[in-house]
Amino acid sequence: MSEPTGKYSITMPRDIAEAARARSGPSGLSAYVTAAVARQIERDNLNELITVAEAEHGPIGEEEIQAKRDQLQRAREAQGQRGTDAA
Repeated sequence: MSEPTGKYSITMPRDIAEAARARSGPSGLSAYVTAAVARQIERDNLNELITVAEAEHGPIGEEEIQAKRDQLQRAREAQGQRGTDAA
């Protein structure tokens, strides 16, 4: 069963709304906007975690950031290879 939904009225610039509608595809504008808001909430939550971690452990250095980017890229590549192996 899917989660309950509600109907909301929002205001946004017309050009953004038209671009979103053009890109929304068969799932529709509501699904497109829902996905965008969900991604923003994830980003906000991550930023809050980073703020807490930096307050506790100090700022994150550029080398640490690059190491994590490299780790993420390797994981993506490995995931892509597994997907190819399954086909």
